Amino acid sequence: MDVQDYTLECCVDSVESAVIAAENGATRLELCSSLITGGLTPSLALFREVRRRVSIPIHVLLRPRFGDFLYSEGEFAVLREEVRLFCSEGANGLVFGLLTPDGALDEPRMAELMALAGGVRVTLHRAFDMCADPFAALETARRLGVHTILTSGQQNSCSQGFTLLRQLLQAAGDCPEILVGSGVNAAVIRTFYEQLGVSCFHLSGKTVLESGMRWRNPAVSMGAAGISEYTVWRTDAQTIREAANTLQSVMKSNKN
Repeated sequence: MDVQDYTLECCVDSVESAVIAAENGATRLELCSSLITGGLTPSLALFREVRRRVSIPIHVLLRPRFGDFLYSEGEFAVLREEVRLFCSEGANGLVFGLLTPDGALDEPRMAELMALAGGVRVTLHRAFDMCADPFAALETARRLGVHTILTSGQQNSCSQGFTLLRQLLQAAGDCPEILVGSGVNAAVIRTFYEQLGVSCFHLSGKTVLESGMRWRNPAVSMGAAGISEYTVWRTDAQTIREAANTLQSVMKSNKN
């Protein structure tokens, strides 16, 4: 089956996870750093090393900090430079989103970044899920020429957002593409394909590994409280493989 028939995008924040995802059926990567905080812009060095090791397309997440999507002028300047930088480095796509204080898409700033991106594909990330009116945001995204909207249906998981996702799919038609994310696994893929005809999915497929550190200092925390320095998030090969196999299977059954 042609990979063009479906999308299985895996969100990764390390070289190791990128290789695992590519080797086990992902058709595209969303590359970020700090997946534990929802994803931030990756370093250029990480992008280059991942690109050296995998052959599937790489879409780069552009998010200058953790938290909301209401950005200062300084943060917007960083986003503009990141668009230029990763386009010049050959990223296959960019992933970003900006909001106004009232929860609408920041159309003027989005338009400026879209223009800088040129012909590179753009995904509106889950800033969409924080919008006050998802259907108004959908129309704004369409007007801007956004190619894809990543969404969980404005819920913590796509299964919880099922009803809104069904409405968004109907409203979007073929443009922009709706990429279903958050809580995606093989079972979710089967349900969404069979009930909604969805063939575009986004997942991290992560597992939590114990650090190889034998010496550990319990008196020092290097980050936010509750985040252990001694765990590593890594893409799980079996989870990605099961998701890919399920998506291929349900689509093949439908064609037959």
